[in-house]
Amino acid sequence: MPGRGASTQDAAPGSTLAFVESPVQLLNVLEWAYADALRASNDTDALRALEGADALRATEGADAPRVAASDADGSGAPAGARAGGDTGVGAPGDLTVIVLSPHDPMTRGQLRRMAELAREEGVRVRWEEARGGASAPFRTISGLASLLRAARRIVIGDPFSRYVQLLLNMAKARDLVVVDDGTATMEFISQLARGERLERWHRRGSRGARDLVFAPVSAGARRRLTPGEHRRVEVFSSMPVDPPPGVTVTSNTFAWTRARFGPPKLTGGTDLVGTSLVETGVVDLERYVEAVTALTREHGATRYFAHRKEATDKLHRISVEVGLEIVRPDLPLELIARRGPIGRMILSFPSTVVHTLPLALAGTGIKVAVCDVDPAWLTSNASPRAQGFLSGVTGTARDVHRLPYAPASPSQP
Repeated sequence: MPGRGASTQDAAPGSTLAFVESPVQLLNVLEWAYADALRASNDTDALRALEGADALRATEGADAPRVAASDADGSGAPAGARAGGDTGVGAPGDLTVIVLSPHDPMTRGQLRRMAELAREEGVRVRWEEARGGASAPFRTISGLASLLRAARRIVIGDPFSRYVQLLLNMAKARDLVVVDDGTATMEFISQLARGERLERWHRRGSRGARDLVFAPVSAGARRRLTPGEHRRVEVFSSMPVDPPPGVTVTSNTFAWTRARFGPPKLTGGTDLVGTSLVETGVVDLERYVEAVTALTREHGATRYFAHRKEATDKLHRISVEVGLEIVRPDLPLELIARRGPIGRMILSFPSTVVHTLPLALAGTGIKVAVCDVDPAWLTSNASPRAQGFLSGVTGTARDVHRLPYAPASPSQP
């Protein structure tokens, strides 16, 4: 990427605009920019780095191009980065990331940390208080109108976002890129292939008045995301996807993360990764706490890495009743784990990390295990698609150990 710190707020005409609303989306934009620059370089060693994760899985620690060697001082950064050198080929010089900031404090905090990393990599970052009051959307959209008209390429992280869908309808770019927004990418590709309206997998029930009003905008965005004679659509993903005709899929191997950080120090213990399935109304709270308790006892977990959307009262219960140390990461878990220290085993429920952590941690010897969600844990309000979707997330994950349903914990008197 360009020299770190070289960041301005204004995008050049004919530039690349990336719209992000979460820390993971911004991480994956950086991964896409890194991979795009490596491909453009035609450097054989650099191109091998993009596919190095598979080799690292097989060799468990063997050297690979641009993957940092052992970090003697434990700082978590590769030696080249600490010495002021670059960790790889530069990002597109015309890339500007537009952060459409959300309300959630944890998400905002992680986004600010990711924005700092992006600026260090020489990427322009423009922070928009896109939800700061009733007039904020109008100010944001009007302020971005000229950039949208001039951009030759648009990169998005959440095709289900109404904000993003509205911006897509205004854009004139004929080159569109969708980077991972977690497991939602799998559902997006499936819906695009079937010609369905874009709708998040965990939503249930009939469409409300707002959905009906917004339907033309959503339909317009779906058309923009459908490749055509004069429109190219790329999906940059670490997920197993079966794209419809005309959509280009580029693998995200987390090459930038592996080049920039680690390998991590290992604690020798077991860490458990939290999920927001309770908060989204998919999994019952009591069943979830029971499952966490059972996994902790069976595998000796000591730390619980909270999802940024997990409720404080739920985390308090897990801390008090289960005895786990709650860790609130300030960056996406892929970076936290790669920087370390991290356990030799990482346990997770079905989520994005069962696909991304094996890539980010390739060659480190860390074992990732996933625990299936028992159908009995689902709430009565869970979408009919929930069980099938979660099973698909687990079943398609590579290089993870699959655990059976967590045994029920003894009921408390």
